[in-house]
Amino acid sequence: MSKILIIEDEAAIRRVLSKILSEENDTYQVEEAEDGVSGYEKIKNNDYDLVLCDIKMPKMDGVELLEEVKKIKPEIPMVMISGHGDMETAIQAMRLGAFDYISKPPDLNRLLNTVRNALDRKQLVVENKILKKKVSKNYEMIGESEAINHIKVMIDKVAQTEARVLVTGPNGTGKELVAHQLHEKSERASFPLIEVNCAAIPSELIESELFGHVKGAFTSAVKDRAGKFEAADKGTIFLDEIGDMSLSAQAKVLRALQENIITRVGADKDIKVDVRVVAATNKDLKKEIEEGRFREDLYHRLAVILIKVPSLNDRREDIPLLVSHFAEKIASEQGNAVKKFSDDAIKLLQEYDWTGNIRELRNVVERLIILGGSQISENDVKLFASK
Repeated sequence: MSKILIIEDEAAIRRVLSKILSEENDTYQVEEAEDGVSGYEKIKNNDYDLVLCDIKMPKMDGVELLEEVKKIKPEIPMVMISGHGDMETAIQAMRLGAFDYISKPPDLNRLLNTVRNALDRKQLVVENKILKKKVSKNYEMIGESEAINHIKVMIDKVAQTEARVLVTGPNGTGKELVAHQLHEKSERASFPLIEVNCAAIPSELIESELFGHVKGAFTSAVKDRAGKFEAADKGTIFLDEIGDMSLSAQAKVLRALQENIITRVGADKDIKVDVRVVAATNKDLKKEIEEGRFREDLYHRLAVILIKVPSLNDRREDIPLLVSHFAEKIASEQGNAVKKFSDDAIKLLQEYDWTGNIRELRNVVERLIILGGSQISENDVKLFASK
């Protein structure tokens, strides 16, 4: 059932629009308001999927109403109804975020198409929000240890700023979770988070991957291609394992950070970018600087905020929560009932040396769920979790 509000001061036009929509689709629930003020009160106190709004109205005109609605419920698509002399105002309304405008008297086909498109857009917005919540949950930081709570506090403080963040810690500790949380809690959350694993890209291709290239820049460059920095414009770029980046690429990243400008490989034209950079490494970058493998000026540009993610061995008290989280997630993925772990099994897992950190624990939990009994016992851990 789609809930539609018609705000129009001319009763005859209200009735016509309401009749057209009600007869077109019996799933449309249509309500009416006679002016902008009463329309605003209805929007404030109800959930509508679409608003059709006249521009010229007493008390509060359509443009004023549009601006107020965008402040409280920006997800509602608003279609403006414009008289012959209102076209300039209708275009202004589009700039302010209106979905579309319809001229008076409304063309039936145009009206119905616009309504259908606006409702489809609203549904996509809702689905996207649900998907983002699911994605965000996938990158939730599990744990209540002092070390993890400290990181959560740091993220909450830093996320809303534009400060660059360098995340350090051993492999498998969840450094990418920090990057995702920083992005999701920032003002840039509606724009992309682009991840780049610097260690996985050959050194001769890293510059092209980050900054793009033009056709003919090198043998396999058969067409122009945008890089990761352009893809992350207005959003966040996560440079994972930045300690493995070549010195040549480091110099270009430094320029991008200093000037917010990048240049595609083989091009002369500069491209302006607005990107927040979060970097991560498992290396000691100060040692890399001493040995000439990492630029000190780049380090200081990246390390405005330092977040160190502890090894699992340094936060063993979080293992029960992590095991429970992974058990539920694996059961959901496999479509099975959640298997419980006995207290003795958990205690034994807390005594292990987790050199592979969270990643290793997740694999062990999955192995135990597959091979263990209906409840994972201490004996199951001894049999199947041994290294």
